[in-house]
Amino acid sequence: MRAEAGAACEPLLTAAPEDLAPVLTELEQPLWAREVAAFRLGCAGDRRAFESLVLLLNHRDPPRCASAAHALARLGDPRTARAAAALATNPLRTAYATHAVRLLAELRAPESAPALIATLDRLLSPHDPYWRVALACVEGLGTLADPRARPSLTAAQSHPRLAVAATTALRRLP
Repeated sequence: MRAEAGAACEPLLTAAPEDLAPVLTELEQPLWAREVAAFRLGCAGDRRAFESLVLLLNHRDPPRCASAAHALARLGDPRTARAAAALATNPLRTAYATHAVRLLAELRAPESAPALIATLDRLLSPHDPYWRVALACVEGLGTLADPRARPSLTAAQSHPRLAVAATTALRRLP
């Protein structure tokens, strides 16, 4: 962030939460400023950051996705799991879904396992370029230990890049 913003980000790093909320909606704010404000507000549990954090979770830049997922996990907004599930299951956004997948596993929400299963099932072709997203699904399903994942995890065992993680996840199922 400091590399992108330079010294200009320092005031946002120390600003009071009430001074951060306007940064999310003011015109002509740079992305880095919105990101700092959303991250700090999200980590503080301020739900005004939700929309900005979801947009950042869907960003092409992995560090921005990671910081958004971190803040969303701490936000405590009930909409978070639905938003993460929508991003994880969107076939047009698969390349950017890794952090949404990991967030679903961390949230342990009712939407988590069905979204991870649906995403994994879609990515099980042997030549799918998004095997890292599939691996995150397998690991997340292992964390959730939801028995509904058994057929998907069993199918993942035949995928060379997923086999070890799928076997480990299957051992965690009741």
